[in-house]
Amino acid sequence: MIQLAAGILIAYLTTFFLLPLIIKLAHKNQIYDIPDERKTHNYPVSSLGGIAIFSGLILSMLLVSDFNNYHSELQYYIAGFFVIFILGVIDDIFILKAWKKALGQLAVAAVLTIKGNLLVTDMHGFLGINSLSHIESICISFFTILLLINAFNLLDGVDGLAASIGLVVCLLFGIFFIMNNVVPYAVLAFSISGSLLAFLMYNFPPAKIFMGDSGSTLIGLICSMLAIKFVENPVIQFNLTSYATPAIAFGFLLIPLLDVLRVFALRIAKKRSPLAPDRSHIHHLLQNKGLTHTEVTMTLLTGELVFAAITISMQNVNINFVIASQFILYFTAIYILKRYVPVRKKLHIVREEILTNEDEIKDSKVYPIYPLKEKITAAED
Repeated sequence: MIQLAAGILIAYLTTFFLLPLIIKLAHKNQIYDIPDERKTHNYPVSSLGGIAIFSGLILSMLLVSDFNNYHSELQYYIAGFFVIFILGVIDDIFILKAWKKALGQLAVAAVLTIKGNLLVTDMHGFLGINSLSHIESICISFFTILLLINAFNLLDGVDGLAASIGLVVCLLFGIFFIMNNVVPYAVLAFSISGSLLAFLMYNFPPAKIFMGDSGSTLIGLICSMLAIKFVENPVIQFNLTSYATPAIAFGFLLIPLLDVLRVFALRIAKKRSPLAPDRSHIHHLLQNKGLTHTEVTMTLLTGELVFAAITISMQNVNINFVIASQFILYFTAIYILKRYVPVRKKLHIVREEILTNEDEIKDSKVYPIYPLKEKITAAED
């Protein structure tokens, strides 16, 4: 427990004290994420918060983790963190082409699977599949790593969202690891949790800094590692129903995973590239209903906790039934959101002379505001 406490404290303090320095440096050098028609913020904000998250994680891991022969794979994991972080920083500042990012992510997945032995070797009866061949194992592991890296990258569209979901996911995995005495991965989970907790102090609405690709892709990479080790760890399998581990891992990551799969499917159905930007992610759907950044984040965070609780409570149920239930619940929620949740109208307090055309005046209502020194119009949209 001392090791875990040290890990989370070192990561938290490092990230917390670095963030104001990064904000000042970005302001001095005008390194901002500039608002455009797709982005939800309306003022320039630095997207270099991933530097602080990465620094807190790495310092904590180097000082607290045990790099002995039993956990030699940790050196390859840290190498993967460096590569994904450097790619992210370059993209945050200079904008990388998609194929270059994909090539870098493939290189990271190759290092982790081939040298770090980060492999899914058993599907535990999902779709009737159990043990995998070595080639199948590598393919499934590659897909898991790449999917989660990009899922968290695409989830990072609202203040506090990716960091909050990442924090909950890592804490859930970390609790299971420490309950089963899998200390190295508990340290990893709690260290990144410490960094994310500190980052949220500056990123929760209204955000003073964004994590950028360097932060979101790092979170996705770590979540993929924790998920695979959770599914594959024999101690956890012994203490849980063995076929429950994939369903539990999927339940913990359900919101980012199903969001990216749903959006990719919609884009392909419209004969567009799955990587083409649009506003069809779940956080965009909630924003289109009139929810604020804080409300979107809290809604999805609540959903994350509910799905995790439901999944854990169903650990003794057949894995295919559990995962099918997760799909049904998620897409039912999406259907209800799109079909039955009304759009919340917003009030904008403006001077009446600002409304210049007839349509604006026709759709406006005038409310007296006390003390009434000038005529003010509240326009609804």
